[in-house]
Amino acid sequence: MTHYTERLLVTGGASGIGRAIAEEGRSLGWDVVVIDRDKAPVGHAVTADLSDPDATAAALDEALADGPVTRIVNNVGAVFPNSLEEQTLTEVDAAYALNLRCAIQCTQAVLPGMKEAGFGRIVNMSSRAALGKELRSAYAASKAALIGLTRVWALELGEHGITVNAIGPGPIATELFNRANPADSPRTKEIVQSVPVRRLGSPDDIAHTAGYFLSDRAGFVTGQTLYVCGGMTVGVAPA
Repeated sequence: MTHYTERLLVTGGASGIGRAIAEEGRSLGWDVVVIDRDKAPVGHAVTADLSDPDATAAALDEALADGPVTRIVNNVGAVFPNSLEEQTLTEVDAAYALNLRCAIQCTQAVLPGMKEAGFGRIVNMSSRAALGKELRSAYAASKAALIGLTRVWALELGEHGITVNAIGPGPIATELFNRANPADSPRTKEIVQSVPVRRLGSPDDIAHTAGYFLSDRAGFVTGQTLYVCGGMTVGVAPA
């Protein structure tokens, strides 16, 4: 294995799912680079506001200064919950800037190194909300768009040894989720009961899935979306 396959970039990796993925990458022996507005506790931390294209470009220059990246997880995102009537165009633009444009910009930056190496692993963090969820117009649209990009990129990049897959997490017990959904609240209990495995997911559940897609041995899997949701999406038409 060459040094080209040893660096992993995780966007939004300072906490929650992104941090768990960064820790997974480190446990697998990869050099980890994290770009986040907060300083990441895992790997080489690059602080930047990824909603800003210029700040993103500067952060990518720093991330690539030590060499090419051939594994990337486009994880950063924000929800902007609102009803259709109340969803502002500013929120729509913000959702697309962070959830979608950032993924395109970051992947474009690392792609030359992947092509040179003849190897690459791209994982896009979508959501079960891409299948439909109330109060998620901006979020669901941007996450569904990531699934579309996953399929397009898989077709374009497969001949270069580059795979592209997406993960659609279900309800995950991150710190942010737990603050908004106390364990003893009726709403939280209702959410848990709606999950066939009768528990919330953990960031490690998503990190384990990402680790598989990022691995050398996953080279015959591309263009796929895996919903890691405890069975919540069973019976829902796939995106």
